[in-house]
Amino acid sequence: MEKNSAKQLVIMKQNEQLLSQMDLDNTTSSGMDTLHGQYRKIDSLMDDINAYKTQNRFLNSEIHQLTQLWRNTAEKETALLMKCSYFEARNCQLESKYLILLRKLQEVLPYLDADYCEVIKRLIEDALQSDIKTPLQPSNVHFSPISEYDDYGFMIIPEYELEHLKLLAKIQALEIRSNKLLTHDVVDKPLRIKWNSLEELSYSTDLKNLVRCGIPTEHRKRVWKWLTCQRINFSANHYNDLLKKCESAQHPATQQIELDIHRTLTNNKHFNSPTSEFIQKLRRVLFAYSWQNPTIGYCQGLNRLAALALLVLEDEESAFYCLADIVENIMPTEYYSNNLSGSQVDQRVFKDLLSEKLPRLTAHFEQYKIDLSLITFNWFLVVFVDSLVSDILLKVWDAFLYEGTKVIFRYALAIFKYNEEEILKLTDATDIYQYLSFFTKTICDGRKLMNIAFNEMNPFPMKLVRKSRAEHMEKFKAELVELEYIKREYVKSKKELRSTGNDMGVSEDEEDT
Repeated sequence: MEKNSAKQLVIMKQNEQLLSQMDLDNTTSSGMDTLHGQYRKIDSLMDDINAYKTQNRFLNSEIHQLTQLWRNTAEKETALLMKCSYFEARNCQLESKYLILLRKLQEVLPYLDADYCEVIKRLIEDALQSDIKTPLQPSNVHFSPISEYDDYGFMIIPEYELEHLKLLAKIQALEIRSNKLLTHDVVDKPLRIKWNSLEELSYSTDLKNLVRCGIPTEHRKRVWKWLTCQRINFSANHYNDLLKKCESAQHPATQQIELDIHRTLTNNKHFNSPTSEFIQKLRRVLFAYSWQNPTIGYCQGLNRLAALALLVLEDEESAFYCLADIVENIMPTEYYSNNLSGSQVDQRVFKDLLSEKLPRLTAHFEQYKIDLSLITFNWFLVVFVDSLVSDILLKVWDAFLYEGTKVIFRYALAIFKYNEEEILKLTDATDIYQYLSFFTKTICDGRKLMNIAFNEMNPFPMKLVRKSRAEHMEKFKAELVELEYIKREYVKSKKELRSTGNDMGVSEDEEDT
C-alpha cells in the first residue's frame, strides 16, 4: 500500500508535469501562429510600400512636368500682360498725339476753308465722345480700367464748357494712363511692396522719400490720420462739443459757408448733389471750425481743404482735425485772416524764389508785365485743389502734410519749370495770361513734376523761406499802415470839402447818404 501510494504520487506528479507541458506547447503553437500572421501582414505591407513608392515616383514626375508647364505659362502670361500694357500705353500716347493735333488745328480754324473746318469739327466731336476704356483687366494688375471717376470720386475727364479744355482734359487723362501702364511694374509695384511692409509709422528719411513718391490709396487714410495726430491735441469730445454749440447758436460766417458749400469740388461725384452725405459732413465740419477759430470763422478756400480731407479720411471728425491742423499748425499765422496777409506775403516770397530758381522765366514775365499772383494766389490758399488733376494733387498733399508749406513752394516752382519752354515761346501778354489760365491741365507726368520739385529745385533751405517771410511781412504791415493813413487823410479831406461846399464831385445820392 505504501509502495502503491508512492507510485500514485509519482504518477500524479508526472501527469501534472505532462499536462503543464502540453499547455505550454499549445500556447507556444498559438503564439507561433500569431507571429506567422504578423509576418504575412508585414510582407503584404512591404509590397504596398513598394507599390506606393513606384506610384509616387510616377506622380512626382507628373507634378514636376505640370509645375514646369505652369511656370512657363505664367511667364508667358506675364510677358503678354506687359506687352499688352505697353501696347495700350502706346495706344494712349497715339490717341493723345492725335488729340493734340486736333487742338492745334482747332486754333487755326478761322484761317481754313469752310470744308476743312467742318471736317475738323466733326473729328473733334467724335474724339470727345469716344470713351477711354481698358480692353484687358487682369487680376494681378492693381490699377483699374479708366472709368468716369477715380478712387476718390473725381471725374477722370472733367466736364468743361469750352471745347479746347475738354480736349486738354482728355489728352491729360490719356497721358496719365499711359505713364501708369509703363511704370506699374518698375515703379509702382516696388513702392507698394515697401508700403505693405510698413507696420509702425515714425518720422524718418526713408518714410519722407516714400511719402514724396505718393502714398498708395489703401494706406493714405492711415498715414494722413497719423500725421494729423502728431500735431493736434484736442480732448476726446471736442468736435461733438463744437457741433452742440453750432446747434445752440449761429456763427456770423454761416451764410458765407452756405454760399460756398455748393460750389465745392464740382467735378467730384460726392459733392455734386445738394443732398449728398459728403455735403452734410462738409457743412458740419465748416460750422464746427467757425466756432473752433472765431478769429477766422470762415475764409473762402477752407471749404476745399475740408472737402479733400473728407474724401480721403471719410470720417468728418478726422477731416475737422485735419483742417484745424492745416490752418493752425502747418500754414503761417494770418494765412486765412481778413486781409489774408500771410497768403499775400507768400506771393512775394514765391516771386523771389522764382527769380532765383528760374531767372529766364522771371525776366520773360517782367518783360510783358505779368502779375503771377493772379494765377498762383489760389494755389497757395487751397494747396492746388481745383488746379492739379486728382492723381497728382493727392501726391502733393501727401508731401504737404508730412513736410509743410515748403512743398507748396517746391511744386509751384516745378509747375513753371515743367512748362517753361512753352511759356517762353509766347510773346504777348494776353497769350501768356490765357496759357497760364489752363497750363496746369497740360501736366501729365506726375513723376517728372515730383523730380523737378524735390531734386531740380534744390537746395531749398526752409530757413531762407522763413527769413524772407519775416522781411516781407514787415514791409507788408508797413504798407498797411501807410494805406490806412492815406485812407484817413482822404476821408478827412472829403469832409473838409463838404463842409466848405467845394466838393463839386459829390453826387446827390452821396449827399443824401
